[in-house]
Amino acid sequence: MEILAQAEYSQLAGTIVSGLSLGTIYALLAMGFVIIFKATQVVNFAHGALATVGAFITAGVAVELNFPGRFLDLPPLLGWSISVVTALALSALVGILLERVFLRPMVGEDLFSVAIVTLGMNVILMTIVTDYIGPDPRSMADPWGDAAADLGFVIIAHTEIAQFLVAAALVLLVGVFFRSRTGVAMRATAFDQEAARAQGINVGVIFAIAWAIGAVLATVGGIFGSVYPRRIGVFPDTAFLVFRAFPAIILGGLDSVVGAVVGGLAVGVAEAAAGSYLNHPLFGTGFSGIVPYLVMMIVLFIRPYGIFGTEEVRRV
Repeated sequence: MEILAQAEYSQLAGTIVSGLSLGTIYALLAMGFVIIFKATQVVNFAHGALATVGAFITAGVAVELNFPGRFLDLPPLLGWSISVVTALALSALVGILLERVFLRPMVGEDLFSVAIVTLGMNVILMTIVTDYIGPDPRSMADPWGDAAADLGFVIIAHTEIAQFLVAAALVLLVGVFFRSRTGVAMRATAFDQEAARAQGINVGVIFAIAWAIGAVLATVGGIFGSVYPRRIGVFPDTAFLVFRAFPAIILGGLDSVVGAVVGGLAVGVAEAAAGSYLNHPLFGTGFSGIVPYLVMMIVLFIRPYGIFGTEEVRRV
């Protein structure tokens, strides 16, 4: 009986760790999506492409360019971290460029038209990056590999530990940012763009900053989605991680950063739990993939605007 209890406990601990690891990826992707939507009211269907492009840029900087290893002899973790920071800066520039070229001219247009533009952006970016990546995955050259920490009752990959630490740091930084002058200006812009302009806020700059932050968060989610223990590098299908994160976005609320984090973790744990405990022929092998959507629909029946979303009342 004691051996059985220990085995069950180990399975439960492993499921929780796996769920939180997957949930941090969803949370990072959801945060980037929500920040763009909150500041610009744009439903960004190109967010998955941003994650793939950012991860591909990281692979290019770390492996193809071998920066900074080509010039400096640094410890692997430090060298790779510099590569990632460089890639994040380039990804932010990509986000700013996309906003300036494709979306700035659409300011004031119907939101449905703007959403269609982001779909076009997604097709363009994915076509380009798919041609460059090719049929084989691109290695991220991450310093962890298969290394893991054995805690006795559960094994945690070093990649997962890094995910937890980086996600916690980014959530903290986003919280600090929204308390800064620029963050307050972004919140004001999200509340009322015309009123923000009247107060002297440069709305165009706020839009660009929102897209830069969204691209950075998408890139971090794409990086960890590529080095997650069950993956071996950057694939074009990294973009589909965002579609799997959509339940987290809707669950938490389209305009809530806190909701994105909570929704991402909840969806990740629900998916992992379904994979561990509902692995039965009655449900099929892919049932865990639809559990987040089932959870999302149940919550939306109760709270149509998500758990933390802002409720809107429209009079007809």
